Amino acid sequence: MSLFTLEINGHSHNVNAEAAMPLLWVLRDLLEMTGTKYGCGLGLCGACTVHLDGQAVRSCQTTVQSAAGHRIVTIEGLAAPEGLHAVQKAWIAEQVPQCGYCQSGQIMTAAALLATNPAPTDTQIDDAMGGNICRCGTYFRMRRAIHRAAEEMHA
Repeated sequence: MSLFTLEINGHSHNVNAEAAMPLLWVLRDLLEMTGTKYGCGLGLCGACTVHLDGQAVRSCQTTVQSAAGHRIVTIEGLAAPEGLHAVQKAWIAEQVPQCGYCQSGQIMTAAALLATNPAPTDTQIDDAMGGNICRCGTYFRMRRAIHRAAEEMHA
């Protein structure tokens, strides 16, 4: 066990964990931040997506040791004090979720996309979101929500 200091959603957290422990389990089990979901454990479905220094990463495949010293943002920290993030608002407006399980990872991936590409095409959205699985199949609504958020963010 080692002591790691993690900056999560603008706050410093000290955790005792094995260096190879996945960030997902640190978030969920040690820090009780359950917005980030466990999906497949292999980095294939995207349910566990968080931001590491602004980049979308799979927290099930990111070790606590590799995350230490970096800025981590989870779904709990995406919204600003003044309100929801544009992607979150668009998700609600477009009624994207059905079961909702994958949505935190989908939203985090979409927010990372819009941070680097303010006006993505349908193909760019599909490419960026393609590694995220939604068993309910709300992909068309997600695409509409991403376009809507892009318009709001860059209006």
